[in-house]
Amino acid sequence: MMRQLSLFPLVVAWAGLTASQAYSVPVDPRPNILYVITDDQRYDSIRAFNHIVRSEDASALGPVKSPHVDRLVSRGTTFINTYVHATGCAPSRASIHYGRYPHHSGVYQFEYHHNQASHFASTLPEAMRDLGYQTFHVGKLGVRLRTFANGQMRSHAMYDQDVKFQAMRADGLTDWSKGEVSEINGQPLPTKVHGDWFYTPGSGSSFDVTSGELNELAGFETHSQAIDQKYDLLRMYNSKKPKGYGRGEIIGGVSPKPAGQTRDGHYVTELDRFLSHPNAPLTVGRQTYRGVDPSRPLFAHLGFDFPHTPVLPPKSFRDQFAGYTYRVPEVDPAERDKLPPQLKKLVTQNASDHYTDKEKQQMVRDYFAFCAYGDQLVGEAADRFIAFSEAQKRPWTIVYVCGDHGWKLNEHGAISKFTPWNIDSQNPIVIVSSDTDRFPAGKVVTDFTEFVDIMPTVLAAGGADLRDPRFGFLDGYDLAQVAAGHRAPRDYVLGESHHVTGPRASIRTQAFMYSLKVRPHTRRGQDQDWTLKATDLELEPVLYDLANDPDELNNVAHEPAYAEVARIMKTKLIDIVIGDGRVEVDWTKPDTVYRFESFAPGADDKKISLP
Repeated sequence: MMRQLSLFPLVVAWAGLTASQAYSVPVDPRPNILYVITDDQRYDSIRAFNHIVRSEDASALGPVKSPHVDRLVSRGTTFINTYVHATGCAPSRASIHYGRYPHHSGVYQFEYHHNQASHFASTLPEAMRDLGYQTFHVGKLGVRLRTFANGQMRSHAMYDQDVKFQAMRADGLTDWSKGEVSEINGQPLPTKVHGDWFYTPGSGSSFDVTSGELNELAGFETHSQAIDQKYDLLRMYNSKKPKGYGRGEIIGGVSPKPAGQTRDGHYVTELDRFLSHPNAPLTVGRQTYRGVDPSRPLFAHLGFDFPHTPVLPPKSFRDQFAGYTYRVPEVDPAERDKLPPQLKKLVTQNASDHYTDKEKQQMVRDYFAFCAYGDQLVGEAADRFIAFSEAQKRPWTIVYVCGDHGWKLNEHGAISKFTPWNIDSQNPIVIVSSDTDRFPAGKVVTDFTEFVDIMPTVLAAGGADLRDPRFGFLDGYDLAQVAAGHRAPRDYVLGESHHVTGPRASIRTQAFMYSLKVRPHTRRGQDQDWTLKATDLELEPVLYDLANDPDELNNVAHEPAYAEVARIMKTKLIDIVIGDGRVEVDWTKPDTVYRFESFAPGADDKKISLP
């Protein structure tokens, strides 16, 4: 039984408003809904999840701190065995916003896609708008949806109002950014800057644009050896990306700005400003938006960037972890020998076992410190949202998702994502609601759940009748029904990821995880029968016996003792992701949808029988 954690008191009054004078009682009694997701966050960065999974507060690697999410767990219902469908940011977030598996949406990696394809259905925020909700997003969205007009891809606004980091970064509202920049706060730089760049705590609108040296600009710093040393930056390096300043993604370091003033901190600030200034015109940098409309229910989405690279915790949080020593996973050379080419490629490209012991300790410490900082921001956002809703006298629901996928910290010899291993794929959901009958406090659901469950859950909370034919495209379940035991448990969860590793699908049960190469390439619609004709060697199967190998280190796909298990899981997986309504799309054209022959309709019945 999980220990109940003490609650922090909620602040019901803020920005000069009190519960009695801020808002009148709404005519529409439906709840305000806040959907929060973090980026590249492992589940074991949360103490409460470790307690549920392994009966210890610490990760297997060492200490973590998450008092605010722990508090949400104590107040809400945790779906601990939730799994992603794609272990890359964009396709994972697409499955949430579309309520569909990748093989039904046709979004498999980081491709820009559009809503003119004949199979395209509603997005989550647009469906909520149709239900009468106002919609608001701040932070990272990560869904590369466009619209096709006059032969060209054009931007498409899913949310009524969207405060984006991309626009904030040139306004001095972040600690770090990357890419080309030619001006800051409207003032031109002497030359265009490429690569990553930083803002110091003193940054603002006064930049010395007459200086010939970019590093001398007040508050603006480009990458250099001095900057790497100043912020103690640890960058990814290997034989193809040799060690050196300004090279490789930042996997450790300290933020140039204090807590609350980073890009994630600004997201919470703008959410608060939106909630505390009803119907008022608001400006952040060069973006304008309007405060909340109290007469309508709200669906808000807060997309954090932490702990995605660059891993730059503020100093106050980094200092909390300075004294910890972590048990960095050791690499077994025998594991790599049993991996197929696809997974060997990923491990090779993102290898991490060559880092020094000091560097390994830094990458783990700084990652967990960054998660701890983000935990505080999650708590602030949740408290402000609840206070707003209660001042408004409206019910509320918070859907918190721990990462759009996980992140390896030397597991399997890599530091990365993109693979079907558990550390990349298990990302629990916590739902906290004023309706504790739907989502009881302290309840832990161990049934398999999936990211496609988020859209139907939010829609149902907003009053949608999921039996309506217009919602027939949804692949997931209402999690309130799962929590109440009204849905038969799934025997398995599904995944399919194409980015970096190459096209690979997986099926996971409580006892086994099986994955294979599902397509020969990423050219959509070609070689549609390849998977059925490919040899076992070409399919590159991986099978793990989770009871005896919970860390997924020993591939037994080719061992005779597991031949029947491998055969059943291979057949089931191929029948579902290839033979049960698969769609592939040429997104460069208005409507070029390749529909595969459905040779196994109904294969995805959530049941599998294994010896």
